[in-house]
This record gives sequence, C-alpha cells and structure tokens, in this order.
Amino acid sequence: MKPQTVDVLIVGAGAAGMMCAIEAGRRGRSVRVIDHARAPGEKIRISGGGRCNFTNLGTGPGNFLGENPRFATSALKRFTQHDFVKRVDRAGIAWHEKTLGQLFCDDSAKQIIRLLTDDMRAAGVELSLGVSVERVERAGDGYEAALSDGSVVRARALVLATGGKSIPKMGATGWAYDAARGFGLRVTETRPALVPLTFEAGLLEQLTPLAGVAVDAVVSTASSSPQGGRPTFKEAMLFTHRGLSGPAILQISSYWREGEAITVAMAPGEDVYARLKAAKEENGKQMVHTAMGHIVPRRLAESVCEREGVKGKLAEVGDKTLRRLDAAVNAWTVKPVGSEGYRTAEVTLGGVDTAALDQQTMEAKAAPGLYVIGEAVDVTGWLGGYNFQWAWSSGWAAGQVC
Repeated sequence: MKPQTVDVLIVGAGAAGMMCAIEAGRRGRSVRVIDHARAPGEKIRISGGGRCNFTNLGTGPGNFLGENPRFATSALKRFTQHDFVKRVDRAGIAWHEKTLGQLFCDDSAKQIIRLLTDDMRAAGVELSLGVSVERVERAGDGYEAALSDGSVVRARALVLATGGKSIPKMGATGWAYDAARGFGLRVTETRPALVPLTFEAGLLEQLTPLAGVAVDAVVSTASSSPQGGRPTFKEAMLFTHRGLSGPAILQISSYWREGEAITVAMAPGEDVYARLKAAKEENGKQMVHTAMGHIVPRRLAESVCEREGVKGKLAEVGDKTLRRLDAAVNAWTVKPVGSEGYRTAEVTLGGVDTAALDQQTMEAKAAPGLYVIGEAVDVTGWLGGYNFQWAWSSGWAAGQVC
C-alpha cells in the first residue's frame, strides 16, 4: 500500500488536537487526525456533568502549574478565553456562568464537540477514528507513522495531542510521553491531579459516619509551593467513604505531595470559639454538640466533639476546651495517605518538559516539525475550565505554524 502523504498528522481527537486541526486546515494544510477512540472529544463529552466547563473568564498564567507555569503565557494571550467564547456564540451555543468565572453549555457538551467537528469538516480535515499508531519515526524532513489499520502516513508535521493518563477507562494512556521520549524530549514526573484524597484505615473508620457531608471550606497545603506561599482554595468540600473530595480538595490535590498534611477550615469566616462562648452565656444547659450543630452540619459537629473527647453541656466546658473545638473545626490538620489515582483524576500533572518546546509555536526545539499540545505538555490548570482553555490556546498556537 502506498503511503498517504499529508502536511500535518495529528494524533489525538480531543480538545487540543481538534483545535489544532481546524487552524491548520484553514491555512490550506492537508490534515489527518487519528484517534483510537470510536468517537472524538470523549473527555469533552463527559466534562462538567455533561455540560462541558469549556473555559473560565478569569484564565491567566497564575492558574497553571508546572516546572515553568509562565510557559503558557504566550499561547493564552494570543488565543484567549474571550476568543473561544466568540466561537461558541457564533455556533449559537447557549451558555451560562457559574461560580468563579466557570462557563458551561446550557444544553450539552456534545454541542462543543459538534462545533469542533463541523469546523474540521469545513476546513477539509480528515478524521480517522478507531485507529492507533503502531510505529512513528523520523523520515527525511518529516515523520512516518504506521497505523493499526495497515496504512502508512508520511507528514511534514507531527502533532502529539493524546493528553495524559487520567481516566484510563476512556482509553487514556501515556502514549504521548513515550512518543516524545522517542524523539529525545524530556518528560517531567507525572501524577494524578484534580483528584480526591484518601485516608488510612484508622482515620477513615473515625470519619466514615461523615460520608456525604459537604461544607464550604478553605483548604491549604501545610508547606509552601515552589512559586512561594501556601496554595489555598475556598470552595466546597465533601467527605467520602475513601476520604475527601469536592472542588476545594481537587484543587489542593494538584499541590499536595505524599507525606504532607493539609489544613482545613470547615467554617471559614466564623469565630467558632466566640459563637460557642456566646451560646454558653445564653443557655449553658445546651449540649456542646447541639451548639456546634448551629455552626457546622450536625453530623460534623458530633464527629468533632467525639474526636476531641468533648461531651456534656456548655456550662460544664471551659474556655480552653472551646478554643480546642475552634481549632478542630477551622484549623484541622490532616495527612492524606494518597489519592484515588488516575481512575478518577481529571488531569495529569506533569508531562513533556516545556524547556524542550517553543512557547510561541509548541514545536520541539530539537525535533523540527514535531509539536506537543494540550494535557501532554507540563502545563496543568486549576479546576474550572482552565485545562480546556489551555487545550484551545495551545492547539491554536500550533495550528498557526504546523
């Protein structure tokens, strides 16, 4: 079989890959996109509860992690969240803003996938699904890939857009990392991010009655980040049968490392000591856990009192004990034993070293014509639409030149 020749071969029909394909196709390039999945944009489809948190109005370089988070600045400035919103508006997709600048489709995430596939079709992009790469290597001034359907493709430019290892049940693998290493690019340490944290058996047994309890919380790491300061997030937190989840925990998980503790305020903005002191003066006969139940959810109040060994009536409890309860609620320091791993992680932290890539074009410095975009790069966003915006921006940047 004679090899197919195209200008651009993109491996991965996710957010970044499809965006790159659209831009390259619009420039008159012949583009083929392949993906081993049976449908494009599977992560888009399941994101945001099926409504796709497609960007965040507050997106900026400060919302990203990596060995060099400033690497993302160029792409994010050249194709912004507002640029993507214009495309959504032009497609007639209704959307709404939730908390903290998060934008979601009013209807379905499938509308975003349709926007991308329609734009690819209009740009003359060839999309091949259920096809994977069995071998890829340099061939003259370009690249040659042997595919699982028995065909061979030669391309002037090769784009790695298969994402990271998160959500393996959807077929996610570390293929992009292996391919990048094969072309001499360094890959930083990778680990699950935006993921629930787990506790050891003893602590879990104590906290099991709290499974399903949610609170607004302020969560921070016990140690400073490499960029300075203690990462801190104020969002909802959920007790689970395995440990802790909810937006605040998913956010802090990207900064937490094994062996470290996190500090949690479960009644942020409340002076728990003062509230209990006032309740004691007003009605000393009230049980301590009952008074606490007016500050935090009842089950949490009972758990905190039990854990601190405090029972009886408020009149029987001294100020020192009330201050201890205050600390147990708003300065709870706990050491997770691990995370739920890639199975439930929304993204992969780490990836292809940004020092190996040109921040303007996403091209590998040591391998002309090789581009790495999206989650495969060592650029990881916060929860809330930031990772999709990085996919749009990095895919757009590569699509201007590949």
